[in-house]
Amino acid sequence: MKSKYVILASALLISVATFAQKDQIKSAEKALKSGDAQGAVTILTGAESLVANAKDTEQAQFYFVKGNAYLDLANKKIDESKNLSLAAESYKKLIEVEKASGKQKYSTDAATSITNIKGLLINSAIADTQANKHKEGAKKLYDAYELDKKDTINLYYAASTAVNSQDFDLALPMYEELKKLNYSGKGTLFLATNKASGNEDNFSSAKDRDLAIKLGTHEKPKTEAIPSKRGEIYKNLALILVQKGRTEDAKKAIADARKANPEDTSLILTEANLYLESKDFETYKKLVGEALEKDPNNADLVFNLGVISAGAKNNADAEKYYLKAIEINPNYANAYLNLAALKLEAEKPIIDEMNKLGTSAKDMKRYDVLKAQREGVFRGVIPYLKKANELDPKNEDVAKTLLGVYKALEMTAEAKALKATMN
Repeated sequence: MKSKYVILASALLISVATFAQKDQIKSAEKALKSGDAQGAVTILTGAESLVANAKDTEQAQFYFVKGNAYLDLANKKIDESKNLSLAAESYKKLIEVEKASGKQKYSTDAATSITNIKGLLINSAIADTQANKHKEGAKKLYDAYELDKKDTINLYYAASTAVNSQDFDLALPMYEELKKLNYSGKGTLFLATNKASGNEDNFSSAKDRDLAIKLGTHEKPKTEAIPSKRGEIYKNLALILVQKGRTEDAKKAIADARKANPEDTSLILTEANLYLESKDFETYKKLVGEALEKDPNNADLVFNLGVISAGAKNNADAEKYYLKAIEINPNYANAYLNLAALKLEAEKPIIDEMNKLGTSAKDMKRYDVLKAQREGVFRGVIPYLKKANELDPKNEDVAKTLLGVYKALEMTAEAKALKATMN
């Protein structure tokens, strides 16, 4: 008989707890309706330990009210990021409970709220990055991805933003997840200019864009390919791993990526850059050569071969590659700049010899020869420096170098005109 009384007592305790929880949910709803969202959260937090034993309908109601309370706080800009995440977490639990029970009462409203929260997180992240608060922005973009894992672009932006904040510990797991998903980001943009605003709008399909053109709301249609982002993703992943002293892991990550995406030439260059960072120049050149076989008109690849040749003091090859890059892309500013720098290296031995000369007739004659050679070097770089300055007018180093050359050659008019553009 005694044991029966114990069982009855336990049942009564559970019953009392359930009734208490119902009262707390009602009290929280009342507080929320009166504008006291924080009070509602406090009430529900006190009932958290009882939720597991509640009926499915009561659990769903509990998480729905809690989600609404957190969202209300976020909308009032109170710990906005934290409360948006907590609201989303509550709504997701609600949806899980109702999905398991097969009874849906709040799920539709919760799903709508989650979509709104996702938009709020993204907008808040954009505001953070514009204010140079990249770490905060990265976390919000990741939270947005967590809400809708089908929208993988938010994970990509979260990782990129984390890198901009120099928080590599935050960025690393994001890039590892992108690798696991084999994320590409490759796609197509269907664009047209909005006649009313003058802005370029993106459409979900060519059909939708063409309809807007037909209706007369848009003009100037164009289609642009969105290139694969795998090369950038694996490059950043590798560089982070290298920085952490995990070079072999970095090499393995890129090797895995290339196996999964054998036609993606950007990954070959990413692997090449890794070997460049580790100063394995022979492997670097081999990989760049492999990439050039697949994409011979890639100006970046050719330019990088010029950089590595210059680094190895092979100036003849460096000049050949820079000129080839310009042939492929006549507006390649860095190729013109590096060509000029390469040719200016010839000035140093001339200056060194001039400084060693004395005042004898023989030395003075040699001085005049060397002076003419130096002027020849300067005149030879002017076309490259002028083009680099034209293509990149904000580059102060280019302008200053060109100004120095003009002054050395006593080209007063040219120096004066250039200086006027620098002020």
